[in-house]
Amino acid sequence: MRLLKGAFFLLISIIFISSLFYLYHETRVRRSADVNGVFDSAMNVGQESAFSPCRTSGAIEYLYYPAPSRSPQANNKFGMYIYAENKNYFKLAQELVNSNGGDWGYVLIPYNVRDRDYEKWGRAFKEMRERHLIPVVQLWDINPDNYEKETKEAARFLNSFIWPVRQRYISAYNEMNDARFWRGKIDPAGYAKILRYTMAAFKKENLDFFIMNGAFNTSAADTFETMDAEKYMKKMDEAVPGIFQELDGWASHPYPQPNFSGNPSDRGRWSIRAYEDELEFLKKEFGVTKDLPVFITETGWAHAEGEGYNGSFLPVARVAENFKWAFENVWLKDEKVAAVMPFTIYYPAPFDHFAWVNSDGVPYHHYQVIKSMKKIKGNPASLQVGNSLSMGCR
Repeated sequence: MRLLKGAFFLLISIIFISSLFYLYHETRVRRSADVNGVFDSAMNVGQESAFSPCRTSGAIEYLYYPAPSRSPQANNKFGMYIYAENKNYFKLAQELVNSNGGDWGYVLIPYNVRDRDYEKWGRAFKEMRERHLIPVVQLWDINPDNYEKETKEAARFLNSFIWPVRQRYISAYNEMNDARFWRGKIDPAGYAKILRYTMAAFKKENLDFFIMNGAFNTSAADTFETMDAEKYMKKMDEAVPGIFQELDGWASHPYPQPNFSGNPSDRGRWSIRAYEDELEFLKKEFGVTKDLPVFITETGWAHAEGEGYNGSFLPVARVAENFKWAFENVWLKDEKVAAVMPFTIYYPAPFDHFAWVNSDGVPYHHYQVIKSMKKIKGNPASLQVGNSLSMGCR
């Protein structure tokens, strides 16, 4: 009797184990079929394997940035100051900076550090990727009493987008030696601390962030609203020693003064070569040893034409001549200059006298002249699509 009971339990166990094996096998086959069905619909799948009933070959597309080249790269220096809110500005910028043989020109875009409009900025980055525009994002409107929180959140927000090129250029604010652009105060020590924190916070988020200063008003004198730029820089270094040595690049606003009407061949702090004096000051006064690439984030001549005629400025035909001369004889020849982004594609009066198109989006004469200039194809570490990952089943 005990022998019969043992045989019975052994038979039941064998049947149970066999059932489990069958169910496992069927489930695995079904899952393999489901997975391969997804691959079939998502990818170009190869022929059936001679050894397996499932389809075994395919590839998944993925995005990546190549490593920056160690050798000198072609660089299209032409750029333009635009705004993320208007989609048409990206088209106008592309047609200007990537014209006549050009590719991968630059755009300067201001960004409020509290802006969290994912739709607007997602659209902006998509436009720049598709139109081969390299963004230089200029931060603005930081609250000095809450700068740590705002900086961290801004870095996280900007890093969430797919940038057109590997290096993520950031200019930390704008003309801080003018109280109108810094919450009504002149505060070089406060700005120096914010600049250092900005460098650390952005690079903690992503080492591809490339941080430069906010450009100074180099022609400003000591007044109730402004401070001499060199004096301001000295006070920055006193508050945070070595702050300028930590920068990746140098942002500059070399305007042709006086009255935004100076001669393009002039030199000095009131000229389109003001960045030369700034770089020399960094080396002599602060011992900066880096060869900082210069990003001209604003420059340009004011033209008489606009919503109203202003005869104190140059006629637009002369402005066109000056810009062409400046590019051909100064900026394009100077290896220190990485990009030139004139102010501005368009801005309402009274700044419409700096605009490159009118309120209807029609280009002024200097837009057409610079558009016709010969350009080169830039070769940055741009976003690439790969598909070398093969897939299969076993």
